[in-house]
Amino acid sequence: MADCNGNCSSCASKGSCSEPKADPVKPTLEKIRHVLVVLSGKGGVGKSTVAANLALGLTLRGFKAGLLDVDVHGPSIPKILGLQGQRAMGDGEKLLPLETPEGLKVMSTALILEKEDDPIVWRGPLKAGVIKQFIGEVAWGELNYLIVDCPPGTGDEPLSICQLIPNADGAVLVTTPQQVATLDVSKSITFCNQIGMRIAGIVENMSGFTCPHCGEWTPIFKSGGGEALAKQYGLPFLGKLPIATEVGESGDAGQPFVAKYPESPVAKAFMQIVDQIITIG
Repeated sequence: MADCNGNCSSCASKGSCSEPKADPVKPTLEKIRHVLVVLSGKGGVGKSTVAANLALGLTLRGFKAGLLDVDVHGPSIPKILGLQGQRAMGDGEKLLPLETPEGLKVMSTALILEKEDDPIVWRGPLKAGVIKQFIGEVAWGELNYLIVDCPPGTGDEPLSICQLIPNADGAVLVTTPQQVATLDVSKSITFCNQIGMRIAGIVENMSGFTCPHCGEWTPIFKSGGGEALAKQYGLPFLGKLPIATEVGESGDAGQPFVAKYPESPVAKAFMQIVDQIITIG
C-alpha cells in the first residue's frame, strides 16, 4: 500500500510509492509541552518507582501527563501502576496508551507482549525502532508532560531517547546516597553533557529510614550523597526520598504510592519534587 495514498508524483509515474513516509515523531512532540527523561547510573536505586510517582504526581496536580517506559528488557512501570496483564490496542492508525484511574497515560513494552513473562531478545537497532514508534506512533494526544523512564546506564535506550527528543526539558537523575551509586550517576552526568542533554536535577532516593514505632531516623545507606553530587557539579538538587516499607508494598500491589498514601511523609516529599519540576518548565 502506498504511504501517500497514490497521490505523489512517484506513484503516478511508477505505480508504487518511493517517497519516504513522513516521520511521525515531530508532529507528536509538537503536542507535548514538556519532556523529562529519568535516568540512573546503576540499577536498584528505585528509578522506575520515582518515575511512576513523579508522573502520577503531575497528574494529581491537574496536568495532562504521560509515562513512557523504555526499559525494554525490564519493564516494571505497568506493575507499579496496576496495569500488569493488560495489553495496549490500536485504533487502526496508532497504538492507544493505557490510562490509570487518575488519567495518567502509559506505554511500555510490557503492554505489547503476548505473555508477560516473554523475554525481549532485541539488539540495538530494533530497540531504537520500537522506541521511535512508542513516541511517534502512539496516540499520546496533547500532554503537559511526558516522563520517560529509561533503563540504568548509558546504553542504547537512553541514547535513542536523547537523539529522538533533542529538545527535551532535561534529565532527572536518580541515585541512592552511598558512594557506589553516586559514582555511577557521575557517568550519567557526563553522558548528558556529551550529548547536550540538560540536567533538570538530582533525586536522592532511599535517604534514611524513620522507624514507624519510635520515630528514630537511621541513615541505612548513609545520607547526603546525592545532594553532595549536585553541589559538586553545580546541578539542582530536587530532594530526598526516605525509605518506607509502604513504597515497595504499594508497587507490588499496583497501587501508586502518592495516590494511596497522600498524607505520608514520603508522598509529601515526592510532591515537593513534583512542584520543583513544575517550576522548571
